[in-house]
Amino acid sequence: MTSSRSLLSEWNLRPKKQLGQNFLADPSTAGMIISRAGLTADDVALEIGAGLGALTIPAARAVRHLYAVEKDADLARALESELRRLDIGNVHIINKDIFNVDIRDFSQKGPEKLVVLGNLPYNISSPVLFYLIDARDVIGRAVLMFQKELARRLMAAPGAKDYGRLSVMLQYFADLKRIATVSAHLFFPKPKVDSEVVEVAFKKKIENPVADEGILSEIVKAAFGKRRKTLKNALTDSSLKADAETIIRILAQAGISPSRRAETLSVSEFVALGNIFCSAIQSYD
Repeated sequence: MTSSRSLLSEWNLRPKKQLGQNFLADPSTAGMIISRAGLTADDVALEIGAGLGALTIPAARAVRHLYAVEKDADLARALESELRRLDIGNVHIINKDIFNVDIRDFSQKGPEKLVVLGNLPYNISSPVLFYLIDARDVIGRAVLMFQKELARRLMAAPGAKDYGRLSVMLQYFADLKRIATVSAHLFFPKPKVDSEVVEVAFKKKIENPVADEGILSEIVKAAFGKRRKTLKNALTDSSLKADAETIIRILAQAGISPSRRAETLSVSEFVALGNIFCSAIQSYD
């Protein structure tokens, strides 16, 4: 496998800062990540941001088929050339922005769901995760590399300063597990912080499901949208369109003090709040 630096030089390319391009430059680390991802020869995988193929190439050798999405046309051409040189024929490169791709187009007709891979730039990490949540019916799990700060947010517990909207929604829909820490010096160009590889395994069955996932999402978004405010004030001053009296009554039914703040609520408390909110809306109808 040709190194990232050599490929960039060969194609007269430079990392594009505006696209958050930091290339994993250590093949052994890439191999370790793919090994720990537990890919099998029956898997169909989707890679977000294939870049110069650091993860693409070892992943392609482990799975049945790999769809590699890469927004940068220059990188897509370089990667396609490298795959031909290595005689790797089970990769389909898609030169598009991931948000212009319908993930369901790549799902298998059989019972197995997609495995999603990717080394995600910080500026799109949160939107990508919400995008994957929306497509979770065709995704079994995702093995993704994030900047360490973002990974902490994903796995934060109630009361932690990193606990927020993304923590709640992702932990509701998925089980999370750290796979590896990757030092910043293993990337080119070197980022300012280390990275974490996290497995996001979407739950086949949610034990205590909320009655309306849309309502849950709106409540969590409203609660953390003004996280310095109390829940009463944050939820009243939101798109939920409920007055303070109604919010106080709903919080009381959920056993939640109106003076608490969003970061103190567990995922199950948000679910309880969502269910009571749904009942309150139905009673008004």
